[in-house]
Amino acid sequence: MPTTQKLNPRTFPRPPLCERTPRHLQVVWNGTTIAETKDAFWVLETYHPPTYYLPPSSLKVPLQPTPRSSFCEWKGRATYYSLANPANPGDTVKDRVWSYDSPTEGFKGIRGYLSFYAGPWECFVDGEKVEAQPGDFYGGWMTSDIEREFVKGAPGTRGW
Repeated sequence: MPTTQKLNPRTFPRPPLCERTPRHLQVVWNGTTIAETKDAFWVLETYHPPTYYLPPSSLKVPLQPTPRSSFCEWKGRATYYSLANPANPGDTVKDRVWSYDSPTEGFKGIRGYLSFYAGPWECFVDGEKVEAQPGDFYGGWMTSDIEREFVKGAPGTRGW
């Protein structure tokens, strides 16, 4: 869904909107595609770039749950995972992938779907390499169509 129109996170809804997106999403780690889909959801929340949720069937490497969890007032309790680098299985990254196994009613579409922080792997939306949402707390993916001056995340932005 390439767009020439800028997406203004200031106008995204609160509570957030969860909907299917036809965008082509890809996660690549050391040259190996570890997830790819055109069948994903995005969550749009005020002052955040989209957070993408990929179906578990798009994942090409195994995940292992970790003890970490967190709670979102909108989506519920998140489960986190570790995964091994396909180029070097001894290199394992923890807690950079998460899902909601029992999300709230408004987010039931993303049940079991996986979201990735943008790093240590490279994430792409419609072929464009994304940047991580500032601050490393939220998992939004920054693309060139996002109006960056309206993004929360870095210290000192929107109440942080």
